[in-house]
Amino acid sequence: MITRGKLPCVLLFLAVCRLAPGQTPQPTILTIDLENFVEYRADTSDVSQYGVNPGVTPPGAVLNSHDFWVATALGDIVAVNGQPVKGLYVARAGDIDTTPNPSPGGAIGDVVRASIRQEVFEILDASGNPVGSIMAMGLSGGAPPPGAPAAQSGVNFAVIGGTGAFAGVRGISGSGGGQARGASMTEDPAQRRINGGGTSRRILTLYPMSTPQIIVTPNGPAVTHSADFSLVTGSNPAAAGEILSVFLTGLGPVRPGVDPGTAFPSSPPPAVNSPIEVTVNGEAAELIGAVGYPGSVDGYQVNFRVPPDTQKGTATIQVSAAWIGGTPATFPVQ
Repeated sequence: MITRGKLPCVLLFLAVCRLAPGQTPQPTILTIDLENFVEYRADTSDVSQYGVNPGVTPPGAVLNSHDFWVATALGDIVAVNGQPVKGLYVARAGDIDTTPNPSPGGAIGDVVRASIRQEVFEILDASGNPVGSIMAMGLSGGAPPPGAPAAQSGVNFAVIGGTGAFAGVRGISGSGGGQARGASMTEDPAQRRINGGGTSRRILTLYPMSTPQIIVTPNGPAVTHSADFSLVTGSNPAAAGEILSVFLTGLGPVRPGVDPGTAFPSSPPPAVNSPIEVTVNGEAAELIGAVGYPGSVDGYQVNFRVPPDTQKGTATIQVSAAWIGGTPATFPVQ
C-alpha cells in the first residue's frame, strides 16, 4: 500500500530538493531470451501459397543459392535478464552476402556481412502488461562492432529508439547465441508455437535518456520511515524488516497513463507501469508499491521492506525500472 508523505521536502521535492551529482546515465545491458524462433523465408513468388501449410515446412532449395532472398522472423520473448516476461520479437531481413572475395553470384564488399536487418522487441511483463518496445537495425553476420559486450557476436546493429519505458533509448543490439529454425514462407505462422522453433539470446547495450534517481534533500537521500515519513538519518535510522519509502525521478510511464508533461493525479495515485526492483546491499527487497507522486510530473514514491537480514550500519539502496538501474544511495540501519 502507498500512502502520501507529510515531510515538507517530500511534498515539494521537485521544487526544493536536488538530484545527487554525477548522474550521467550509464550503459545498461539487457539479455533477452527468445523461444519458438522461426525465420520464414520468401522461397516462392506465388503469394497464394503464403501460410497455407500447417506442418513444419523447410525452406525451398532456391535459398541455398546466392539469390538476394528476404525473410521475416518471429519469436516469443520469454525472459529479460533472467526474469520471466512475455513479448514478441519481429525481424525483417534482406540477404546481401558480402565478402572481399565472393564466389560467383555473391556480392563483393570490404566487410563480411550476411544481410541487412530490422528488428523490434515488444516487451510485456509476466502478467502481459505492455512495458515498451526497442527498435534496432544493421548488418548481420561477421564481427561485432568495437565496444560491444564480450558475449555478443555475429551482428552489427544500432538501437535507434524505443517506446514506453524505453522511449528515446540508443545503443547496440547483438547476438548472444542460438538461431531461428528456417521455414518456408508457405508454412502457417499461426502454428509457430505448435511446430516449434529455435532459441536465441539477444544482447542489448542501452544508453537510456534517463535512469531512476533518488532525490537528495539537504539532510540526505529522500528515504523515509513509511510510518510517519520522517527522514531516515543517523539519529533516526531504519531497522531491518521495516517498510520504508523512497522518493525519486525517472521511473517512466504510469498506469493508467497521463499525457506527457501532465501532473500525476491524486485519486488514486497511478501505478508505475514498468517492472520495479529495489535492492538493499545487493539483495532484492520486497516491493510494496510504486506510484507517480500526486501533483508531480516526474516524481515517484516507492515503498519497500528492508530485508530482515540486513546488517546494522550503512546500507546501499538501488532502484531499477524496466531493468535499467539507477544511481545507488545510502541510508543508516540500526
